[in-house]
Formats: sequence, structure tokens, C-alpha cells
Amino acid sequence: MSEPLHIIYQDEWLVAVDKPAGHLVHPADNPKEDDLVTMKILRDQLGQHVYNIHRIDRPTTGVLLFGTDRDAARALHRALERHEIKKTYWAIVLGNPPDDAWECREPLRKTDDAPEREAHTSFKLLEKSGSLALLEATPHTGRTHQIRKHLLHAGIPIVGDYRYAGIDTSNRLGKDLGTGTRMLLQSRQLEFKHPKTCEQTTITAPIDPMFTLCLPSLSTS
Repeated sequence: MSEPLHIIYQDEWLVAVDKPAGHLVHPADNPKEDDLVTMKILRDQLGQHVYNIHRIDRPTTGVLLFGTDRDAARALHRALERHEIKKTYWAIVLGNPPDDAWECREPLRKTDDAPEREAHTSFKLLEKSGSLALLEATPHTGRTHQIRKHLLHAGIPIVGDYRYAGIDTSNRLGKDLGTGTRMLLQSRQLEFKHPKTCEQTTITAPIDPMFTLCLPSLSTS
């Protein structure tokens, strides 16, 4: 049995959880018996069907929003396609950011043989401590692994990003920092116009404990 999910927002149309690292958002194309699937766990926890609205990577933690009402979920899907939902991420990276704030518009490919597509992410330095930096990332497009790839392009890969930072570096940092195999990327906040109440809605995840392990000052913020 999987542990219950931490619900951080709920009304009669929507529900948001703080997704744990290692959980899939929805079933994989080639599912494995031990897969932890957020959508299924939440469905069983609530005792009702839930509708997927957006995705975050398996190793990423933080705000993950679902609809409990089909029409509300469809409306937010459309808002997402129109870039009307603001998504804010936090990342801890290794190295020195190029500036206190910068834009990355490096085109990205989903796979090596796929065409390049426009991609745009805004970055802001929040805190620096030794060789580590806490960044805020705001993606304006929704390409696969966009933040992770754009930070690799800047030469400052995310701590624990085995795919883009490398296995040896990730193992060494995980041991030195006490973060193990965790990737330090969090879906920190979603901001959107509520599809039913029309109110501006902001959902914020609690700070990932692994972030405070690396940057103890966050525990007092």
C-alpha cells in the first residue's frame, strides 16, 4: 500500500497534491508492477475519478493539479495550451549562474531525430551558498525536460539530475549533501484563473525538505 498523498488544495472541482519524488503522474506506456502512479493513488484516496491537467517529471516534486470535474479540467487544459497558467519551479544547481536573472531561448528537441522547437524559460537567482545556487524557473513553453535542458545549456545542471548532470557527479553530490539519488527540482507554484469561480488562484507547495537540507536558511523562510 502506498502512503496517502498530501493534498495542498481542494474544492468541489479541483484538487492539488504535493507529488513525491519517484511517482509517475499517470500510468506509463509500459507499466511496471511497482510503479507509483499519482493519479491512481489520488483516485483511490478520494474515492472518485480524477482528471489529469498537467505533468511533471517523475523525479520532480511539488504542485500537481487534477480536476475532479471534467469540464473544469478541460477548461484548464485549454488555459494551459494558451499559456495562461503560470508555473514556477525551484531548482538547486551546481555552479555559478550566468546572472541574477536571465532568459534562455535555446530551441529544444524531444528526441535526437525530432525537429527543434521554440523554447523559453526565465530564471532568477534566489540564493547562493558555496558551489550551490537556488534558482526560480518560469517556463513559458512546455517542452520535454525544458528546465533541465536549459540549465544544462547554461552549464549549471540540477543537483541529482542523473540524465543531464551525469551519474558520477550525481552520485558524489548525493553522498556529500545527504540527498541520495534525489533530483532537486520542485514544482513550487501554480497561478491561474479558476475555471468555475473566475477567481485568480495560487497554489504553493511546501518547501521540499531536501532543499532545506542543502540550504538550511530556507527552513526559516
